[in-house]
Amino acid sequence: MKVISRSVKETINIGKSLAGKLKKGDIICLFGELGSGKTVLAKGIACGLKIPKEEVISPTFVIIRQYQKGDLPIYHFDLYRLKSPEDIVLLGYEEYFYDQGVSVIEWPDRLKYLAPKEYLRIDLKVTGTDKRLLKFSGRGSRYKILLGEIYEDIGN
Repeated sequence: MKVISRSVKETINIGKSLAGKLKKGDIICLFGELGSGKTVLAKGIACGLKIPKEEVISPTFVIIRQYQKGDLPIYHFDLYRLKSPEDIVLLGYEEYFYDQGVSVIEWPDRLKYLAPKEYLRIDLKVTGTDKRLLKFSGRGSRYKILLGEIYEDIGN
């Protein structure tokens, strides 16, 4: 499924819509270059989970930030500076991935062999000054079902 966002506000709204479909233990992996809108989408997901978007910042220097205001906590990973997958093992990353909240992972390719087997994949691509292409795909049965639910809300 592909969606075009024409502004930061639209990207945040896509994240909010997505958040309404999430359950505890869900994993969202965000792929894209620097500046493609990964953190903006993460803010939208957090907003949809009742966390003020102003509180959500890129966790680049701490690798993970945890937020909880609503029903589900959100574990926001930014693995851009991860030098080796082993560096995240010490943080007990699996406890977050399969815990009571939602994990949103920026730069998930840095996990290599530690990457989850099942997740919702969102590829973000810059297609103009404020325009982004978001391509959704599901890995695993839960995420294929989720993909269908998302399509009903935001597919275009």
